[in-house]
Formats: sequence, structure tokens, C-alpha cells
Amino acid sequence: MDFATFLSNYGLIILLVVLLVFMFWSSRRRMQKQKAEQEAKSRQTVPGAEVLLQGGLYGTIVSYDPDNLDQPAIVELAPGVEIKVHSQAILRVVNPTVGAVTEDEFLAAEESHAEYAEGVANGDISSISDDHSTGAAHDKTDPDAEPGTKSQG
Repeated sequence: MDFATFLSNYGLIILLVVLLVFMFWSSRRRMQKQKAEQEAKSRQTVPGAEVLLQGGLYGTIVSYDPDNLDQPAIVELAPGVEIKVHSQAILRVVNPTVGAVTEDEFLAAEESHAEYAEGVANGDISSISDDHSTGAAHDKTDPDAEPGTKSQG
């Protein structure tokens, strides 16, 4: 029995077996990857984490039980607005972007701006150079010197 006869008799069976083995291996690998992703999501889903729900809503986790996925998670959409969602409705945990301003930083900057505006209105501050004279360090530069050098006095 030569190779051509063997392939003509058993080639289709061999091809089907190879395809079945490949499909089994591929699905097994995909299931392991999904399980690892779900475990990572479950570790990141803690109260206070910002999440994206499957409906496209963003919210903050108030309570979540990663051990009992049948128990609903409570998500706060806005201050005072909390909803119950199925724990599987949490699509992903949203990581804060680098350089994002928190509400506390925004309020502090607004307060500092209000103080500056009040100082300008009262006449205490008349220009930016007045800000430096109130205690901020100010480098004296020689306008005739080469760029990037400081004066010695």
C-alpha cells in the first residue's frame, strides 16, 4: 500500500481528527484566557472603583461580592443615585486617566483662583510680578545676557 492510496482511503478521517484536536485545543486556551480576565476584573472590582456597565453607563461601585456573583452589585451613578445591577452587567473597570483632575483638586484650584481674583479686585495684587514679591522665589535675569544664563547678582 503506497502513500497515495493511504491518503485517498484515510486522508479525510485524518484531516477531521486534526481539526477536532485543533478546535479542542483552541477553545480550551480561549476559556483559560477568559477565566483569567474575569478573575482580574473581580480583583479590581472593589468599592470605590469606577466601572462601565453594559448599558454604557459609568458609575462607582458601592458594594460588590466577588464570591457570590448572583448577588446584585450596587453602583452609584451620581451622588445619591444608587442602582442595583447584576454583577455580570459590569463590563469593565475604568482606570483613571493620567493627569485627570479630581474633584478636590478642582475645588482647591477654584478657591485659589477666587483668592487671586479678590486680591486683584482689592488692589493688593496688580500684576503677576506682585505675586512673586509676596514670597515666591524670583530669578533675576539680565535681559542682555545670552539665553539660558542667569545673572550673578
